[in-house]
Amino acid sequence: MKIINNEILVGGAVIFKEGRGKKHFLLSKNAEGNWEILKTTVRRGESSVRSVIRYTSEQGNMATRVLDEVGRAVGAGTVNNRSITFKYIYYLMLFKAGAEITGMGEISWFDKDQAIKKLTLKREKDMIKTANTMIKEWEKLNKKK
Repeated sequence: MKIINNEILVGGAVIFKEGRGKKHFLLSKNAEGNWEILKTTVRRGESSVRSVIRYTSEQGNMATRVLDEVGRAVGAGTVNNRSITFKYIYYLMLFKAGAEITGMGEISWFDKDQAIKKLTLKREKDMIKTANTMIKEWEKLNKKK
């Protein structure tokens, strides 16, 4: 974990796939047992977008494609009795393939409404809503004619 100027940069992976005519979002359970968007800390010399690509491919055994940045957020926490600012950058990612997603603890796919109900943090609920709107726009622009 890289702490610079009492800040930690975190990449968030808002991963979705199409299923039964609905979009499904991938969430994971954290240590407290709450559902959340998958996140990883950005390593030294790594960009936030590269961190989510690394995390989903190396940790999750998934093939994904980054479509766009969904949004940014800031939070606060304590690391080793120091107050730390967490800067989050969330990316919209299309799930392309992955036989079995491994190395990410308990994970599950939820449709938009289920995902919003499962999430506890308002910023993450907002990221799913924003991502869903972005997917609709992306689909309009990329419709095969």
